[in-house]
Formats: sequence, C-alpha cells, structure tokens
Amino acid sequence: MREIKGILFALIAGTCITLQGVINSRISQDVGTLPAIAVTQFAGFCLALIILLLVRDGKPAQLRRVKPLYLFAGAFGVFIIFNEVTSIQLIGVTVTMSVILVAQIVMAFLIDVRGWFEIEKPAFGAPQFIGVAMMIIGVLIMQF
Repeated sequence: MREIKGILFALIAGTCITLQGVINSRISQDVGTLPAIAVTQFAGFCLALIILLLVRDGKPAQLRRVKPLYLFAGAFGVFIIFNEVTSIQLIGVTVTMSVILVAQIVMAFLIDVRGWFEIEKPAFGAPQFIGVAMMIIGVLIMQF
C-alpha cells in the first residue's frame, strides 16, 4: 500500500511539474521570465502558508534545528523555473521534460549512491545502472 501511495504522489508531482513549466513559459511570454518566477514563487508561498494554517502540520518552531543550508532549498525554485521556461521556449515541452527527468534521475541516483544529505544508501546493482543508462539513451533517441 505504501508503494502505491508513493507512486500516486509521484504521478501528481510529475503532472504538476509539467503543468507548471508550460504555464510559466506562457506567463513569461507576456510579462518576462523573472516576473513570471516572482508570481509563481509568491503564489506557491501563499498556498503553502494557507495549507500550513489550515492543517497545522509540523512544528515551525523546530526550524532552528534544521541545517541553515537546507533552509534555502526553496530558492532552487528560481533556478528551476528560469531554466525550465527558457528550455521550453527553445526546445519544446516534451524534450525539456525528458531532459529534466533524466537530470532528476541522475541526481537522485548520485544522492542515493553517495549518501549525500544524510540519506541512507540503498543497495544498487547492475539493473539500476542499466535503467539509468536506458533512460538517458531514450532521451537522446527522442532528441534526434
């Protein structure tokens, strides 16, 4: 059951990432990339704040225990949106999302294999390495 729930959450996230990229690309054509980023980040902040106030999930007072570097994770959103919007405008949605997916998989693979960010290292073997290689090859085939 846990795996199914995880897959459903991942499917929703992937769908939202694609929709966000396309919508941001459209907004940036009207107002510019940086204003589109500001609007998107502000809207995300407002929604997160509303959900936090309604659900009361977590303990904001515990933020003092979080490593300062980790508190800047949301700032990656600026780089994500800028690069995603620019890429969509240059190479289209499908190729952009495919390359982003491969970049995410490769980074996740490195984080898992190296145990970065205090993540427990799972066991990896040939099937995992082959799977990552096949995804990269798939994107290259789609590009050409």
